[in-house]
Amino acid sequence: MIKHALFARLVAKPGKEAEVEAFLAKGLTLANDEATTPIWFALKLSDRTYGIFDAFHSEADRQAHLDGPIAQALMSVAGDLFSQPPAIEPIDVLGMKNTLG
Repeated sequence: MIKHALFARLVAKPGKEAEVEAFLAKGLTLANDEATTPIWFALKLSDRTYGIFDAFHSEADRQAHLDGPIAQALMSVAGDLFSQPPAIEPIDVLGMKNTLG
């Protein structure tokens, strides 16, 4: 069972919302290339607030993701796109339903 996850909250600078959404779309491509990231969501929480939720089978997989290309890309655009640094929180998954396969 998947027990490890991350949630990143991203607040776009005014007028940068479309760029944030384009960045998140590119993030999906990177996530699809990560074999150790089975679950990845890009979320729009409000007009300027976005999120990324991803989940992993192990702590090592979560750490590899934090050290990988998506995190590097996120930090490289943070100053330009976001009004505050991304807030990235580790999460413990207590339960999960998956009927997709």
